[in-house]
Amino acid sequence: QVQLQESGPDLVKPSQTLSLTCTVSGGSITISYYYWSWIRQPPGKGLEWMGALAYEGSNYYSPSLKSRTSISRDTSKNQFSLQLSSVTPEDTAVYYCAGRLVPSTAWVPVASQEYDYWGQGTQVTVSS
Repeated sequence: QVQLQESGPDLVKPSQTLSLTCTVSGGSITISYYYWSWIRQPPGKGLEWMGALAYEGSNYYSPSLKSRTSISRDTSKNQFSLQLSSVTPEDTAVYYCAGRLVPSTAWVPVASQEYDYWGQGTQVTVSS
């Protein structure tokens, strides 16, 4: 059973970079055809898919966040990480990491509802 756990600071100052790490257990992040994503939920709003990392290392980003988002991985630790730059209070949210095994390379999951495996989520507040 794949399990995910987010870690990182719970408070970030405006204009700084938000950095979170997701540790995956129960399966390697490099196994075909897994995709690994970051998804967030601002207070009072719905889930927002931010971006994905494919098993072979390719990245996919939400157009609205692409200029500020970077997702990377450390295969030796079976982890993947999120960096969101130039944060504002509007980036305050519960941040989730999630995973999905798809049946073929033709399918890239770019919506939160497509993901089967979820971390418990971590609250990040952007405030001075």
